[in-house]
Amino acid sequence: MKRKKICIVSTVPVVLNVFMHSHILKLSEYFDVTLVTSGTGDSVEKLLSAHVNFVRLDIERKISIGKDIRALISLSKHLRMTKYDCVFSLMPKSGLIGMLAGFIARTPVRLHIFTGQVWATKSGLFRVLLSTLDRLLALCSTHLLADSHSQKRFLEVHRVAPVGKIKVLGNGSISGVDTNRFSANTLFRCEIRERLGIKESDVVFLFLGRASRAKGVIDLARTFSKLSAQFEDVHLLLVGPDDDGVDEELSSILLGKERRYHRIGFTDIPEVWMAAADVFCLPSYREGFGTAVVEAASVGLPAIVSKIYGLTDAVDEGKTGVFHPSGDIDEIFNCMKKLYEDPLFRNRLAEQAHQRAVNFFSQDYVTTEMSFYLKSILK
Repeated sequence: MKRKKICIVSTVPVVLNVFMHSHILKLSEYFDVTLVTSGTGDSVEKLLSAHVNFVRLDIERKISIGKDIRALISLSKHLRMTKYDCVFSLMPKSGLIGMLAGFIARTPVRLHIFTGQVWATKSGLFRVLLSTLDRLLALCSTHLLADSHSQKRFLEVHRVAPVGKIKVLGNGSISGVDTNRFSANTLFRCEIRERLGIKESDVVFLFLGRASRAKGVIDLARTFSKLSAQFEDVHLLLVGPDDDGVDEELSSILLGKERRYHRIGFTDIPEVWMAAADVFCLPSYREGFGTAVVEAASVGLPAIVSKIYGLTDAVDEGKTGVFHPSGDIDEIFNCMKKLYEDPLFRNRLAEQAHQRAVNFFSQDYVTTEMSFYLKSILK
């Protein structure tokens, strides 16, 4: 029987490597898969096989009308010539271009997965523009997914797509959690703490992700400055690339706290840093789901997160973590202080967080759900 062909479109290859790796491997058992993204084949080399190939297409993350039109024309031609059965996109810009190109090329199945909306925290004409582009994307698609139930409701309330068109696989998450990789590890914990000069009895609060204002790292730094003035045995471990030039401001806020503020750049071994921590913090202003929160939960870290759509799916309040209003430094402080001062509560949340990650968000489960879904819409 002839294999059906799927084209997966992403603005950057790192998204395919991090979030789509298990899906691509599974889908290649049944379909011929083409990865369309920027860069070279080397950037997705680990994903390539007899049934997975690469096509380069440079798509700008930011609006660039000339380059965006060229990318749309190139992708439309490629889809029409190759006659794919499905075009599958993720990320906002590649989603818009992918769905438009699929519509122009008359690709039968046009699937996009929403993983968060940039416009959720914007206002004015820019919000109107971006939300309108998401509506256009949805209109050009035949099928839509969201990586959390709360995000699905948000999109429906804002009329991005009609009620019922957006689906969520299982309990949410784009790729689930590799619970074997993300698990408590005493060796990692001891090695990192020894390297950073952190005692085993000290309490480490961890942020891991793109360091940006939208992720709330400035709020977290200001809160930690206040917390560390009261308690000598607390540390802030901030891991991830500087996404919008915040490092200088972070250093300024935490001046004099260098012994207890540990700044690590990009890492491809997040589980090692998670193993060294006690509490995971994500004071974000917008999230599609909060994959890092569930990965940290699998390691056994309770979470302190903003009460926003996406994160309300990743955390069970009072059982696996605690919520605070986004941008509310006083409430973030109260949450951090509570988990610092009450180790019994912290440990109970940690145990329940691990169990919930294993039961509801395992990678095997999410990957199987995605495979079943794609096979069902490609019958």
